Amino acid sequence: MKKLDKSVSKRSYCPIATTLDVLGDKWSLLIIRDIAFFDKHRNKDFQEAAEGIPTNILANRLKLLVNTGLVEKHLYQNNPPRYEYYLTNAGKGLRPVLESMALWANRYVTGIKIPKFK
Repeated sequence: MKKLDKSVSKRSYCPIATTLDVLGDKWSLLIIRDIAFFDKHRNKDFQEAAEGIPTNILANRLKLLVNTGLVEKHLYQNNPPRYEYYLTNAGKGLRPVLESMALWANRYVTGIKIPKFK
């Protein structure tokens, strides 16, 4: 199993601080959620999510996720170049974390509904 480079640890080598350094913004985990659970892979697919990620932030987060090794991109159209995004093994390893977060919110936050995952 290939590990992410230690340079992703910005503040310390604490595993929780490191995870927050990589995923602590409000969009990255939602992109990973969409790939992992809803089979979304293209830019337009991510833009259709209920949370309404702005296109400039989406482009930035996709680049960040690719650079950190959680997501890989595959060219599906040459002119203009367009990509599909897939989870790496490190990205797939976040699936149980997201499932736990969904269960936590469902248990402790009123009005939460867990969607059907693919």
